[in-house]
Parts: sequence; structure tokens; C-alpha cells
Amino acid sequence: MRDEALAPADLHDPGLKVVDVGGGTGFTTLGIVKHVYPKNVTVLDQSPHQLAKARQKEVLRECTIIEGDAEELPFPTDSVDRYISAGSIEYWPDPQRGIREAYRVLKLGGLACIIGPVYPTFWLSCFFADMWMLFPKEEEYVEWFNKAGFKDVKLKRIGPKWYRSVRRHGLIMGCSVTGVKRETGDSPLQLGPKAEDVKKPVNPFSFLIRFILGMIAATYYVLVPIYMWIKDQIVPKGQPI
Repeated sequence: MRDEALAPADLHDPGLKVVDVGGGTGFTTLGIVKHVYPKNVTVLDQSPHQLAKARQKEVLRECTIIEGDAEELPFPTDSVDRYISAGSIEYWPDPQRGIREAYRVLKLGGLACIIGPVYPTFWLSCFFADMWMLFPKEEEYVEWFNKAGFKDVKLKRIGPKWYRSVRRHGLIMGCSVTGVKRETGDSPLQLGPKAEDVKKPVNPFSFLIRFILGMIAATYYVLVPIYMWIKDQIVPKGQPI
């Protein structure tokens, strides 16, 4: 699925300058360096613990690996050919701000590719999704890209083949969204200051409740794929599941 999700990023030239935003342990980066010289790839993430694991991977030794915020990138305007972010947008406090930053750092004609989950359709899955983290709707992804100033915005659905493209059972699909930078300089979208206050103390009780609810939701989303995989094994090919 990683290669399928990265295909729209059009990594045709090994000399492309690429940033992997929210790269974490470097899982997506491993797919990027199959096509691009590692020395041209920068991995950015807020977690030093995740980045430490990325640094341990021999294939990524030549990559630049730095700590940073997806909503306030430490890169110059018009500086990279490809912006890629996989499995990160669902943790951003303000996705529109992050996508605006993607537009800013890209060169004219550069391509942004964001890979993330899609909001489910089944009522119980919706309930657990809302208590866990952000799951954007497909139309929200497209709207964020358009507002940031991208042109040729395209969305590709991503999912395991054994899901058979069925969504009614829960969160069983993601998407890969791409857009092209149409003008040099900053994004035409103007936003105010960041609203999130990371220095504000966390309420321990609130944190515990959210942690427990998040664990319940995560368990549910482990069970859904197992259920779908079993159905795929039982139900004859060609028939709906």
C-alpha cells in the first residue's frame, strides 16, 4: 500500500528535492528513497523518539533528519520539488495551516502529496473515529488544497485489496491527495496566528479519559480489518462483502 499511495507523488527523477513531513520512524521515507537520492530527502517530525528510530535505518543515513512542526516548516519559500506527508495530518491541530505551509515551501510546479485516513461511513465507526483523532472527509482534503492555492488537485482512494473497496463496515480506506503549486511565493491563503497553546498545562484527568477512550477506539479499528480479512477469505471472489 505504501508504493500505491506514493505513486501520485510522481517521484520520477532521483535528483528531486523532497521533504517528508511527519516522517516519524521513516517508514514512508523508505518508499521515497527507492526513487530519490537519500541525500536529497529531508525527514521532519515533532517526536525525537520517532526520529531516533529513523536514524537507525542504514538506508536513511544520508537523509537529513530534523525536528519540526508541520504547521510551521523550517524551510525557505520555493525551496523543494516534492512535499510528502503520510499518516500525519490526522494529528495536526489545523490541517489547513499545514497544507498552506506545503504550498509555501514548494517550488513553482512542485507537487504536494498528502496521504491520510478518510472519515468512515458506518455509524459505530463514526462514533469511535470522533473520540480518537481527526479523520477528514474526502471533500475536506480537496477543499484544503484548493484554498491553499493548489491547482490540478486529485484524490486517489487507498485501501487493502481484500477490503474490495467496501466502506460501510468502518474506517477501511485512506486517500492520497495531490496538488501542483501554480505561482511562486507564499500561499494566497492568509491565516491568523496559531491558536494552539502548547505551553498550557495538560489536565491529568482529561488526559486519562482521552487516553482510555483512544485505546478503546484503537482496539475497535484493529478488529475491523480482522473482520474484513476473514470475510474476504470466506465470501467467494466477485461477490460483495
